[in-house]
Amino acid sequence: MTSEEYCKIASAALSDRKAEDIKIIDIRDLSPIADFFVIASGTNLNQIQAMRDAADEALFKAGLNVKQVEGNSKSTWILMDYGDIIIHIFSREDRAFYDLERIWGDGKVVDIKED
Repeated sequence: MTSEEYCKIASAALSDRKAEDIKIIDIRDLSPIADFFVIASGTNLNQIQAMRDAADEALFKAGLNVKQVEGNSKSTWILMDYGDIIIHIFSREDRAFYDLERIWGDGKVVDIKED
């Protein structure tokens, strides 16, 4: 399975938990830290935690294990490192503040529905 396919699995899991504004950004040509970022927003701490759990479970079932997680049940930004994929789950406010889409604006936004 490719990194992009794993991103789409994570995106679907996040969507199932009503994540807002899910984006996949291809950063392969920009940075050696990862191939893709998956970015999504939640409306409250419980939803953010549910999104984290859903993405992790879906990727685990697909054969991908998380290497590191930053953030806990009280965090408004959770970072999940899967090596080639990094998932960022934010509160709306933190996402607007950190604005990763602007920082990584030279990356290519991947069409989630594209097959």
